[in-house]
Amino acid sequence: MKLIQKIPQVEELCSKYCISKEEQRKRENLLFEMREILAGKCGKKIIIVGPCSADREDAVIEYVYLLSELQTRVKDTFLLIPRVYTGKPRTRGDGYKGMIHRPKPSSRNDDLVSGIIAVRELHQRIIKEAGMYAADELLYPSLCSYVSDLLVYAAVGARSVEDQEHRLAASGLEIPVGMKNPSSGDISVMLNAVSAAQQSQRILVNGWEAETEGNRYAHAILRGYINIAGENVPNYYYENLMRLHDAYYRQNLRNPSVIIDCNHSNSNKQYMEQCRIAEDVFQSCRRSKSINQLVKGVMIESYLEDGAQLVGEGVYGKSITDPCLGWKRTKSLILNLQDKIA
Repeated sequence: MKLIQKIPQVEELCSKYCISKEEQRKRENLLFEMREILAGKCGKKIIIVGPCSADREDAVIEYVYLLSELQTRVKDTFLLIPRVYTGKPRTRGDGYKGMIHRPKPSSRNDDLVSGIIAVRELHQRIIKEAGMYAADELLYPSLCSYVSDLLVYAAVGARSVEDQEHRLAASGLEIPVGMKNPSSGDISVMLNAVSAAQQSQRILVNGWEAETEGNRYAHAILRGYINIAGENVPNYYYENLMRLHDAYYRQNLRNPSVIIDCNHSNSNKQYMEQCRIAEDVFQSCRRSKSINQLVKGVMIESYLEDGAQLVGEGVYGKSITDPCLGWKRTKSLILNLQDKIA
């Protein structure tokens, strides 16, 4: 192992890229609303929506600004949370690993120090320029402290959900954390992760041994799974949701909640299917009071342009990882969902 460069101190970076007291107050108000939804005290649904990977600041900021305008039109029905994922897990360890590794996607070399700074600055800009507060993936628990004070949501991915460090880190966050089902589809693994995150835990953080309070708003995310034949299998259907409902109550977990990831294995990575899947989920909510109480929202991969491109092709606002819905289709979908729920 070769040491390359020291990373900045958490306090140093947080003080340089900070938000005002008024922006902190707005974040607290938004967190209160999210907690009310997850606790079943508010009938709104959450839509976490945005690029598969936040690859460039300008396009992401433009996207979030458009989302902020749409939020005013659907504020009585939906709480829109921009999906701004700055780290990407890779199955084989190669490929683009997100802004945290490469602030400039076309660069040939990783630069994690510059990446940490770029991620902090991006989330600060989202707050100051678009007035929104984002979701990011909890990919590296050791880096939580560098950005969690600017977020309102974090997700633990299918590859990480069985990892104890991720579960314990989630228990120490003040923001809601979604636990995805693992690639195998075993919902007991996902619910065990939720249970671990909801409990008080002893963890190591920033050179200290610390005790967490437990995250009572940790919850499930269904994203489909891969069977032994290597095929994508969806798990958003009515029957899947009823099984999850029953499993939740058998474990006696706090604030039973699930977010449905409309892409990944649920869509067989066919990004246009996200529209149909979101509509199907809300149809299940209309059919069953139990499902409606359990399902707190959906997650959609969306960017300015439809589809995906290779790194270096240079199409502004088009995903360089998984294909995404373009903005026009996304806006139409959300407005259509509002009409069907209202």
